[in-house]
This record gives sequence, structure tokens and C-alpha cells, in this order.
Amino acid sequence: MLRAGFDSLLNLVMFLVFTGFAVAALVFAAMAREDAYRAADKQTKKFWLIVLGVNLVLNLLLPMLFLQIAGVIAAIVFMVDVRPALAQVSGGGRGPRGGGSSSDGPYGPYNGGR
Repeated sequence: MLRAGFDSLLNLVMFLVFTGFAVAALVFAAMAREDAYRAADKQTKKFWLIVLGVNLVLNLLLPMLFLQIAGVIAAIVFMVDVRPALAQVSGGGRGPRGGGSSSDGPYGPYNGGR
């Protein structure tokens, strides 16, 4: 009985994590410009929106572990490979917050103590 409760809790946590990651990847894919996908030499925006959208729908309608793992792999590929390439092409290649000067600190530009 205790194991059944733990298994259902683990399934719920996995469902929430996988679905949240799928939503995040879909939002990032939708926010990027279409021409950035071509400039980064990646698949088209439409392709990634379809793949990530199907992933999200399958997570919500058919929460089967095999489909969830396949979907999270697609989302990982987008977040690790495509998203950084899009950020670099779009001018936001310096970290997750975008571009800036090399003298920028965490609170803004460093002005040499002036």
C-alpha cells in the first residue's frame, strides 16, 4: 500500500516536470523569430512548434511513460541545441539574459568606480 502511494506520487511529479518542460520549450519556440531558425540553420519554426505542441498534447491526453520520454527528449534537443543557436543569431548570444558588454556586471555596466 505504501509503495502504491509512492508510485502514484512519483508519477504525478514526473507528469508535472515533463509537462512544465514541454510548456517552457513550446513558449521559447513560439517567441523566436522565423528568420532566426533559417539563419541558425535549424529546422523551421513551424516544425518545432508542431513537434513541441504534439509533445504537450500527448503529455496531457495520453500520459504514457514512453510517449513522455520521447517528448522530453524532443524538448531537451530544442532547449540544448536549437534555443542557444537562435539566441546567438538573434544577438542574445551572451548567456540566458541576452547580449551586453564584457564589462557588464550582474547589476549593470561596471563604470570603474566613478
